[in-house]
Amino acid sequence: MTHDDMIIDGLKLSVRQAGAGRPFLFIHGLCGDASQTQEVFPEIAGWRCVSPDCRGHGQSDFGDSGKLSIAQFTADMVELAGRLDGPHPVIGGISMGAAIALRAAAMHPRMFSGLVLARPAWVDQPAPDNLAPHRLIADGLAAHGATAARSMFAASDMAQEIERQAPDNLASLLGFFERRPTDQTQALLAAIAADGPGITRDGIAAIDLPALVIGTRRDLAHPLEMARALASLIPTARLAEITPKSDNRQHYVTEFRAAIGAFLREME
Repeated sequence: MTHDDMIIDGLKLSVRQAGAGRPFLFIHGLCGDASQTQEVFPEIAGWRCVSPDCRGHGQSDFGDSGKLSIAQFTADMVELAGRLDGPHPVIGGISMGAAIALRAAAMHPRMFSGLVLARPAWVDQPAPDNLAPHRLIADGLAAHGATAARSMFAASDMAQEIERQAPDNLASLLGFFERRPTDQTQALLAAIAADGPGITRDGIAAIDLPALVIGTRRDLAHPLEMARALASLIPTARLAEITPKSDNRQHYVTEFRAAIGAFLREME
């Protein structure tokens, strides 16, 4: 694996690349980093996984908090895509990364050769109900700080219901309270959980790239219904349903890799 820094919009963005061949630009979720996408990308001949840390994430610069948005993250990734060696990349993402990839593919279709949307948390609307816990945590961090806000959230009816239905979601949510710096985490959660891809359903339906949508059950933050909706809207898309992380993490990773591998082999 190689690790480089690229200057985009005046910020240093960290980019990891693994493998050799055609590029797959694979974007992580909210408050995640490149390790999330590297974990689920298959070892497949002829392809390389390009995994950036979005601004404010991982080893990338944070920049101006007023520029934290899916639109700005997309602009950063489009700029990065234009600098990659080789043919037009496939673009994909997990959760927030899926929203970024969706917007990029809809607005710049000639720049990309394929699209992968994994565990999407948006279809077309901003501030969806499934991200209400993220907004609540942002409010708690702003009002009470990490320690008190964590205790309050963990004791809430919302947290107990999430633990019952999707324990992996709760683990991720509680992880936000441990992420540092706290003020940056709060800013990211507040901005992105209230945002959206900024693409209409008609715009989504106009995407004609080869597309794969990956979804799971038992995932309140990334409802399977959203994956199904996107797979129905994009004429070229197919849906792969994989084991939820809450049921078996290893099966989740193995099936995630298999779904991407099969999709990329179909593109060869």
